[in-house]
Amino acid sequence: MDYFKALVGSFGLTDALDVAIVAFVIYQILRFVRQTRAEQLAKGILFILLAKVAAEWAQLYTINWILSYVINMGVIAVVIIFQPELRRGLEYIGRNKFLPQKQGKIDKSGIRALISTLVETADQFSKERVGALMILERQTSLNDIAESGTYLNADVSKELLGNIFYEGAPLHDGAVIIRGGHLLSAGCVLPLTQNKNLSKDLGTRHRAGIGVTEVSDAIALIVSEETGIISIAVDGRLSRFLELKSMEKTLTKLYLSTHEQENRNWKELFRSFLGKGGDNEF
Repeated sequence: MDYFKALVGSFGLTDALDVAIVAFVIYQILRFVRQTRAEQLAKGILFILLAKVAAEWAQLYTINWILSYVINMGVIAVVIIFQPELRRGLEYIGRNKFLPQKQGKIDKSGIRALISTLVETADQFSKERVGALMILERQTSLNDIAESGTYLNADVSKELLGNIFYEGAPLHDGAVIIRGGHLLSAGCVLPLTQNKNLSKDLGTRHRAGIGVTEVSDAIALIVSEETGIISIAVDGRLSRFLELKSMEKTLTKLYLSTHEQENRNWKELFRSFLGKGGDNEF
């Protein structure tokens, strides 16, 4: 009891901050694990750790030795198995730093004009059963993916997208990468998702659209060639059967918030250099 009172009495503001930060980090890790295929693997690791504790408590020396060896060797195995999740997690951390990422410059009016063009184009593709895969780059650079296609760096227009995805066109089977208000590259090859729980009805175009959002923060706008169904993929999750209004609202919310966050990052970084003078508006 005296030890508990002494511990509480010595607990200060720094200790509270320390505990809060650790709790927040653990919460974010658990939240991230639940959003990926790592959840089942994490359960397996937890089971092994609990089994080792039980073996130590029951003095089962052979089982304890085996589990200790498995855990020691398992560190390397975890890094290999969790490689996609670790990469995605590090990219997620990087996207939330104060340092802004380099991407195409575009103002709010340009964003709304771009989204309007994409919505009109997707609507036309849906009616005509034209398959399309349009990727909107946000903070994570897609240069490596853009290099797999044909470099265009052209203004985004309904006519250009129609020519690219027209059946029989040389670039219609690939994806287009949109950076800012420009169509950076077309005919690009995307990484396919590793999610085994997706519907069997989803083809390569949808799996590629989901795949690129698993390794980046990009937005994938997908039009099915067989059904004309319009879908949006973000963070490895697919939303299907979108109507025009909901599609426009979703794209505006996702894409506009990215550029607003980038502007805030620039301002916060600038204010950090100004110090006390950072209260000035600009």
